[in-house]
Amino acid sequence: MNIIGPDALIFGVDDVAACAQYLTDYGLKPVGVTDRGGRFEALDGTAIILCKQDDASIPPSMGTASMLRETVYGVADHATLQAIEAELVKDRTVTRSADGTLRCVDDMGFALAFQLTIRKELVMPAETINAPGASPQRQANSIGVDPTNPALPRSLSHVVYFVPDAAKAEAFYLRLGFVTTDSFVGVGPFMQPGGTKDHHTLFMIQTPPFMKGCEHFTFHMGGPTEMMLAGSRFVEKGYQSFWGPGRHHFGSNWFWYFNSPLGCHVEYDADMDLHDDQWVPREAPMNADTSQLFLFQYREKWAPSGPPPGAAAAGKPH
Repeated sequence: MNIIGPDALIFGVDDVAACAQYLTDYGLKPVGVTDRGGRFEALDGTAIILCKQDDASIPPSMGTASMLRETVYGVADHATLQAIEAELVKDRTVTRSADGTLRCVDDMGFALAFQLTIRKELVMPAETINAPGASPQRQANSIGVDPTNPALPRSLSHVVYFVPDAAKAEAFYLRLGFVTTDSFVGVGPFMQPGGTKDHHTLFMIQTPPFMKGCEHFTFHMGGPTEMMLAGSRFVEKGYQSFWGPGRHHFGSNWFWYFNSPLGCHVEYDADMDLHDDQWVPREAPMNADTSQLFLFQYREKWAPSGPPPGAAAAGKPH
């Protein structure tokens, strides 16, 4: 099935104004926003959609603290919608709206929608590097650091669920043509749908039932420099860093996570691995060594202002 990935995530929130400001400061473009909510888009049109918690037009709460109400997947064609419908009506209710969008609930209680993708094709340069032993990617006098770079989120990358039964949850998405690219043993799988080569658009973590919901979502940036620039600007606006910056082991993507008023963490990511059907999935226990290759810690800007303490004494002749 040619499912590309998440087109949108819909949240039912308590404080629309705070969430709207957060997503705008994160770098998403507000579209049609009112005091009842609205759409916040990345450069390719993928989005976070805010609604009031009591909005009757969105699926109900899962009965936990999670504010995620629906994950909207984009698919490539009508044939994929038909295949999804044919598979899922075997054991659950599937509705089809006037525009052809399918809706159902997965085996963990997450509301899903499937639509012809709204993603716009992006034609933008990627980050380039120069390294000894390789042909230059930036030619002479082409500068690698541009402080005026807007560093805006390009595309909705992935969503992470807390689920009470990771094996059962994985089996449901396998029915839809997802494949498991890697797994944390006893924790959960990284999963890739058929319409992308991204290492994952879905990761699931087994937790007690009362924690069920969205742990985090993230958007792809143009490279690690854009990720670091956007994250630094976010910190400077007063938002609290949760984890990062660093680089993951599975997926290889750079990451920087932040606390948010949406009831979940929000991440910037960059430079994720791509896999095809030749890839052999890996397994590992989940710990600090397997979840991150390395980790930095943000600090206020610093510049050298003289020799380090003890340097002068150390340099005195004997």
